[in-house]
Amino acid sequence: MQASTNDRLVPFSSKLAFGIGQFAEGLKNTGFGLFILFYYNQVLGLSGTLAGGALFIALMFDAVTDPLAGSLSDNFRSKFGRRHPFMYASAVPLALAFYGLFSPPEGMGEWGLFAWLSIFAVLTRGAMTLYHVPHLALGAEMTENYQERTRIVAFRQFFGTSGGAMAAIIGLGYFFADDNGGRLAVENYSPYALALGVMMVVTIWWSAWGTQKEIPHLSQPPERPRQNPLVQMIGDAKEAFSNQSFRWLFFGVLIVFIMAGVNGALDLYMLQYFWEFSGEEMLFLQIASIVGLLLGVFLTAPLHKLTSKRFGVLLGTGAWAIFQLIPVVFRLLDWFPENGTTVLTYTLVVMKFFQGLILQQAFISFGSMMADITDEHEYQSGVRQEGIFFGAIAFSSKATSGFGNFVGGIGLDIISWPRGADIKTAADIPADTLVNLGLLYGPVVAAFAVISLWCYSHYKLTRQRHEEILKELRLRRERGSST
Repeated sequence: MQASTNDRLVPFSSKLAFGIGQFAEGLKNTGFGLFILFYYNQVLGLSGTLAGGALFIALMFDAVTDPLAGSLSDNFRSKFGRRHPFMYASAVPLALAFYGLFSPPEGMGEWGLFAWLSIFAVLTRGAMTLYHVPHLALGAEMTENYQERTRIVAFRQFFGTSGGAMAAIIGLGYFFADDNGGRLAVENYSPYALALGVMMVVTIWWSAWGTQKEIPHLSQPPERPRQNPLVQMIGDAKEAFSNQSFRWLFFGVLIVFIMAGVNGALDLYMLQYFWEFSGEEMLFLQIASIVGLLLGVFLTAPLHKLTSKRFGVLLGTGAWAIFQLIPVVFRLLDWFPENGTTVLTYTLVVMKFFQGLILQQAFISFGSMMADITDEHEYQSGVRQEGIFFGAIAFSSKATSGFGNFVGGIGLDIISWPRGADIKTAADIPADTLVNLGLLYGPVVAAFAVISLWCYSHYKLTRQRHEEILKELRLRRERGSST
């Protein structure tokens, strides 16, 4: 029987271990999102449409496996709880699949590369699903405290950003540094994937082991008649989408994640050809964004005390779009510093820092809002289902690299982007093609943020309403425990 209240402060050691678990997802997301399209399209010569199509196929599998993993972990029973067995089991398969993703055999034709990318993208994302969805759900059910949830998500975002930083720094700073052959050296990708895979295993197991002591405080799966897992998943998903707060949040974040995915897929193209940066300058930009994201973690809790979680999401999303739009538009209007100047580098470093600083408010606010929605759902349905909610959110997050790469790949083919490792500098690209790349990366993508902001504006679960819901849930649990 669940305790009447779980409105508690979580020990620092548990929050730390939980946060470290997000390091693995940061490694995978940045390694996947920053390099995979560039590697298969520009380095190996696979067409942008086929590369994007392979990643879109993986996303379609995610549409089933993400909510399925959530539903399975919601209803799983073991002496290690309902989340931890999945976390332990997923680590090694994830590392092996990620290594295979960046290690296709030599001599494969275009369709062979397409098949290889499709298979290993599905395996990588499937293994991450088995870990990531239960891990997210675990964070939501460790406490019902409104502010403590924001702190837990802050730990998660701090280490997720740190994992992304590690993937970018060892990638651009070592494996793909100019002195080692740069981003076009095919032999550097397998060792890079191996290094990230080892770190994924270590941090996932660390997180699972370090949060085991939280199992007594977690919700127990509901007593339900056994049924087919797919049927159970469909029913759980239907229940989740009956929640109005969740619907507005899900579709808002899905749109902005897809657009961010397009940007992520095209980042290396922009840095290498549009802005003509060296590997060292690319690393500076990545670090500026990462430092902004890390420092932004410490601003969210004070911001929530002064405003609301919804304001944090609106602020972060709007700032992301503005900082994405201004540099490209100003360059196309000749209002921006010239390529090859230190002024350009410093200007973009400052803008990337502030973009990350403010964007983090959206990331943390969003995660904390999702945890609150699980309470609202229990209030409405009588069942706690963190897994199914965070399975849907994991899917929207993967749309960043899945659908984002798909759209980005098609966009590259539409603008007739030349591919191959012999395309080394902007001088090898037609001027109008570079302009079209900038338009796709900046104005076209940023415009979709307006739709996300409109969706977020309909979210109505306030702090006061959440407190009322928790009071009613406590009364229900007390009545249930006394019968």
